[in-house]
Order: sequence, then C-alpha cells, then structure tokens
Amino acid sequence: MTDLPRTEPGQQDWGIFGRPLFLDQEARALSRVGVVDVGSNSVRLVVFDGAARSPAYFYNEKIMCGLGAGLRETGRLNPEGKIRAMSAIRRFQTLAKGMGIPPLTAVATAAVREAEDGPAFREEIERETGLSLWVIDGEEEARLSAQGVLLGWPEADGLVCDIGGSSMELAIVSKGTVGQRITSPLGPLKLLGLTGGRKGLKDHIAPIMKDLAAAMGTNHKRIYLVGGSWRAIARIDMERRNYPLHVLHEYRMSSRSVTETIKFIRKSDMAELRAKTGTSSARMSLVPIAAEVLRQLVRTFHPKEICISSYGIREGLLYEQMPESVRARDPLIEACRFSEQKDARMPGFGKRLHAFIEPVFRARQYEKMRLIRAACLLHDVTWRAHPDYRAEVCFDNATRANLGGLTHNERIFLGLALLHRYKNSRENTPFAELIEMLSDKEIRDAEVLGKAMRFGAMFAVDAPTDVAKLDYFPKRKELILTLSPDAEDLFGEVTNARFQSLASSLGATPDVRHAKA
Repeated sequence: MTDLPRTEPGQQDWGIFGRPLFLDQEARALSRVGVVDVGSNSVRLVVFDGAARSPAYFYNEKIMCGLGAGLRETGRLNPEGKIRAMSAIRRFQTLAKGMGIPPLTAVATAAVREAEDGPAFREEIERETGLSLWVIDGEEEARLSAQGVLLGWPEADGLVCDIGGSSMELAIVSKGTVGQRITSPLGPLKLLGLTGGRKGLKDHIAPIMKDLAAAMGTNHKRIYLVGGSWRAIARIDMERRNYPLHVLHEYRMSSRSVTETIKFIRKSDMAELRAKTGTSSARMSLVPIAAEVLRQLVRTFHPKEICISSYGIREGLLYEQMPESVRARDPLIEACRFSEQKDARMPGFGKRLHAFIEPVFRARQYEKMRLIRAACLLHDVTWRAHPDYRAEVCFDNATRANLGGLTHNERIFLGLALLHRYKNSRENTPFAELIEMLSDKEIRDAEVLGKAMRFGAMFAVDAPTDVAKLDYFPKRKELILTLSPDAEDLFGEVTNARFQSLASSLGATPDVRHAKA
C-alpha cells in the first residue's frame, strides 16, 4: 500500500462516503493477498493489491490444465493435468516468495473433491510444494463465488450461476448476503463426450436444470454469470452485436440476445471465432457445450437480465477476509480514492474540488452523486500523460479500468466527464461510438460535470471553497460565483473563460460577484 495521505482541511468530516479505507490498519492488512484456485479446467494464481474494498490484480496467471478431463469416465484426475497443475503450483509458490507476500490461500473445487485420487493428489501437492489445498464442497464453492459477486456488485440481487469445468453452482444473493445455494454436475468438461449429439446433451441437461429450478425458484429477475465459459460466450455476444466496449464485468445480455448468440455459435467457424475474440483453444472447445447449458438455464429460469461478473471464487476468498466495516463501503469510491492518493499531483484535492462544485449538482440521487465524487477523485490521476492526449487517456482510464460498482453506461459517463475536464469539445475524439451509448441528457450532464471540474481545478489549486462560492439556480438559469477579496487575483482571463464555458453548458447566465472584506 502507499504512504498515508497528509491531513486535509475538515478531514474529520468525510461525508456520506466515510473515512478513506487506506487510513484503516484493518483494511491495509488486506494488501498483497495471494489466492490459488485449482479448478477442473484451469489452475490460477491471483495476487490482489490496491484499494482494499476494490482491489486491483497485482498479478494474475492462469494455466489450462484440464484436471477434470475424462473424470466422468475414469473417476480419476487427468494424468497430464496433474503434471501440469503440479508444475504451475510450484511456479506460483516460487513467485509468491519472490513477491514477499504472506502464505498463499489455495482452494480446490469439483475435480479434486470428486476424483478418487483427489486426496492423494492433495497430499502430493502439500508434500512437494508446502501448499495446503482447501478442498471445498459444492455449496461452499457457490457461497464463495457469490461473495465474489458481492465484492464488485454490493447491490447484487438475484441468482449467481458459477460454471466450472466439472460443476455448476447456484446461489441466491440479496441485501449483501448469500442465501440458499446448490451444486450440480453441469460443468462442460463433465458433459464432454456424452452420446447422442446435441439432442443427447439437451436430454441430459433438462432434468437436472428442472431440479435446480425446483430447489432455487424461478422468480429471479437477474442472473449473474461467473466463470470462464460464460465470459467466453459473452465475448462472442459482443462480437455478434459489434458492441464497442470490450469490458466483460457488468456486461449485460437479454434472454433474446443469449438465444441469438447461441444460434450464432452453432453456425460459426470456432477457429475463426477464437481468433476474433482472443479466446484460448482449450476454452473455446468447451463453448458449444456451455452454450447449451446456458440456453437451458435461461429457458428454465426466465431472467429479465443476464449479467457477467468477472469476480468469482478468488474474489470471494478475499471478501471472506474483509471485516464488515470494509464490506459496507462503496468499491468505486474506495478505488478512486486509492488512485488519487497514488497518482494525483495533490492527493486530497478531489474532496475539496467536490465540495466547491457540489452546489451545481444539488438534489441529485446518491447514484449520481457517487459518480460526481468519483470523477473529482480521478480528475488529476492521468496528469503525467502528454497534454495533447490527456483527455483521451482520462476517457480510456475510466472506461477500461479495473473498477467495481459501475455499469457500462456509468463507465462511459465517467469517462466523458473526465474528458471534458481537460477538453471543452468532444469533437474528433475516437470515442463517438461509445458516447452514443449515452442518452442526450447523460451526455449533457457529463459535459457539465467535466466543465465544472475544469473550472474548479484551475481556479484554486489548494482549497477553492476558502476563497469563493458557487451557486446555481436552475429555475432562474443563473450561475453565480462569489469571490472573496483573496480571490480577486485568482480570477484571471483563462479562469473567467472556463467559468463562462460552464455557464454555457448549463444554459445559464454567468454572474460574478465580489464579497465585501
């Protein structure tokens, strides 16, 4: 973690977002947490770092080992997969030592728990590498995956569906908690090799899916999909739709879109699709089977919305270590605070900038206010970019960054606001296709926010609220700037031009007033 920020004025009053987590020793203890996930299809090491409530991936490596290949026929782990998994774990242990991180947390799922040689393989791993594998049952796997969804999606409400190589788990999430959960043998590796072609696969899946629906209910408006096979299908959905923002987390599909994409997969050349989407050959070989599982999942549960979560069991293990005080925080705000502290020229100014421009955005709902606060925290984190490209770098940073708690539209809104923080016009930028995803009102609001930050950040570089006050009266269409005597010299030509530009974006008359000493 980075050094603590210096004290800022009014530090004891952090407002609705609370005290920054990186000031909390309990949260700082979550720095550099390493997790090994020994799955039926892949073995992965993830090392988390950064903002405790919204961690970044300090290190992320995956090996497609196929431990569960052939498990249904033999009852044993794939021999070649065992060799590859052992090699990967040795490497991960060595890497962890090199990073100086605490002992790795290691979890094994369906293949190791179901194979008759699973216990022996677990003992071999501990003997050879010193790593203790936590072999979890299906319900625990479902719980951890659901917790991973809650890490990036605190308001998640619906059914989490995590597909691995040898199993598929379901869990209900609501109000920040994980409820009923269940496991099933619907992993694509386990379904590989079933006889009877597509009809045989369908006939095998249908009764299992019916039992899952009876156990979990079908009144869930939203399904959250976790797992590499689901992400591969979502990436194909993006390709089919020519969707411009290739960020899988919080990507959303309708039942109709899923149906169309499954038809698209059936008639496509898989090698060509793999090249277009950047999917590994091992993953793509399982996509047709996973697509049939998804088709029946959607037909059985009838969700109104299907969401992709990039967070799953590994993030769930990190969430497991979070105290409630950390879990309750907004992941977007905490990530932006951490980014400001690490990269901004004047850490802490984002809060003061927010206080200065806030009167322009009175009576906004919490969801909009958190985006305004996030923008203020991020307004200066790309200052090292070349001035000619700073606006574009800001937009890219917001739309493609590893941030939780953001819909795709909110990412684009945030990116556009930050673009306007550095640039009056959005003409001739390479983001027209993304910006068109916003409504006219959202585009206007993002421009107003950007121009408010552009004015406030230049007007005073330390504490603008100490020397001036902004007031906006939408009914009268009037924007008033009241300057204290100490601010007279700060209000120069360029500052005045930016104030006029802000007023113009609001459709308001600018009025500069001078307070008496």
